[in-house]
Amino acid sequence: MKNETEELAEIRRAVRALCEDFPGEYWRAKDAVREYPGEFVDALTRAGFLAALIPAQYGGSGLSLDAACVIMEEIQATGCNGGAAHAQMYIMNTLLRYGSEDQKATYLPRIGDGSLRLQAFGVSEPTSGTDTLSLKTRAVRDGNEYVINGQKIWTSRAEHSDLMLLLARTTPREAVEKKTEGLSMFLVDMQRALGNGMEIKPIRTMMNHSSCEVFFDDLRIPATALVGEEGKGFRYILSGMNAERILIAAECIGDAKWFIERASAYASDRNVFARPIGQNQGVQFPIARCYAQMRAAELMVHHAAHVYDEGGNPGEEANMAKLLASEASWAAADMCVQTHGGFGFAEEYDVERKFREARLYTVAPISTNLILSYLAEHVLGLPRSY
Repeated sequence: MKNETEELAEIRRAVRALCEDFPGEYWRAKDAVREYPGEFVDALTRAGFLAALIPAQYGGSGLSLDAACVIMEEIQATGCNGGAAHAQMYIMNTLLRYGSEDQKATYLPRIGDGSLRLQAFGVSEPTSGTDTLSLKTRAVRDGNEYVINGQKIWTSRAEHSDLMLLLARTTPREAVEKKTEGLSMFLVDMQRALGNGMEIKPIRTMMNHSSCEVFFDDLRIPATALVGEEGKGFRYILSGMNAERILIAAECIGDAKWFIERASAYASDRNVFARPIGQNQGVQFPIARCYAQMRAAELMVHHAAHVYDEGGNPGEEANMAKLLASEASWAAADMCVQTHGGFGFAEEYDVERKFREARLYTVAPISTNLILSYLAEHVLGLPRSY
């Protein structure tokens, strides 16, 4: 980002220095066998980057969301993949804003020092997808415990997380006055739950994203695992989703910068017909267009982060940032493959790996069409479409 503060510039330099220890060879090896990049996540934790949003009183850095965006952007811009760790950034929002003092004092210091990982977010289900209010996983109070039954899907990093933030229905949908009520958030101890009512099944996908299905069969958790008030969970995750979308958008900006830099370097060095291919406007123009698209999206990402940091409701800005940044990164990915020609498909160039990874973000964590529906209804005042 041009004209940023020295503090943010220093964070950017520190992240880049760390990422230099994890070159393309490291990521290709992990991708080949779909292995979790634990060494990379451990390095981010030791450097304090995954505790960026944890207040200093709990052992974190107490940084702004804008600073967290710089961290995630720079990880992607170096060719690394922050998807292995980004959930700890955006899940943190729910625990920070709505967790009890006891929960924060118990978990935040250990998350900050790396002795616990908070990486799993159990929301989506096979039958409901992004229709969160139709989820079927139930949590029924039984004395000092809740009994959980149901299934989650696309719960990434479930195998590599100690804690899961879980959304479940505590009041039947037909028994609530407002359809947004009756859902509750829980902080689940996954090490205790695994094999005692919880089962994890990995899902192999086109990118190494550690995606899983999670099954709950009479899983018992203590009532103290409830985050905030019972029945208010949907409201809680809406707040967290704004932070999630802004941080994911920052990652997309980093990806776009990586693609643009790689394409520019290759176009300058690659000679065909006795001239650099970058001398041809047919190669120049797509790269330049992607740069302009990226820069425009970058400005929206940081604007959204500023609104969030100032205590505003950045629903409009967060959604637009996610929309514009994901489309900018995907356009840059396609351009980069086209610029490299056949070499864009060769693993050693890392372009094809990053191409597969970048494709995710126009679909998840929220699809482009749902963002457009949100803007149409809540910003433009058009009739609700779903």
